[in-house]
Amino acid sequence: MSKTKAESQYLGRVAELGCVLCRRLGLGETPAEIHHARTGTGAGRRASNYDVIGLCPEHHRGNSGIHGMGRKAFERAYELTELDLVAQTRQEARCPA
Repeated sequence: MSKTKAESQYLGRVAELGCVLCRRLGLGETPAEIHHARTGTGAGRRASNYDVIGLCPEHHRGNSGIHGMGRKAFERAYELTELDLVAQTRQEARCPA
């Protein structure tokens, strides 16, 4: 399924914000990759292009990241849920959906 123009624009805004977790941890601005939240989706299904988080490579794919640690361990370690970060991202990026 291809992205709509509005989805593409939103994903661009999320990427421009940088890593949501680095900002929360006071680590400053870092470049972001787009992570699609998996909470509430079925196996093998990608979340909506509005259910995304901007994460730096370390917090996305690294040893201290959501894919490196697994979602549950990531949420315990940072005391935040994936959906908390989606909500923050939606607010900061002015999500139209």
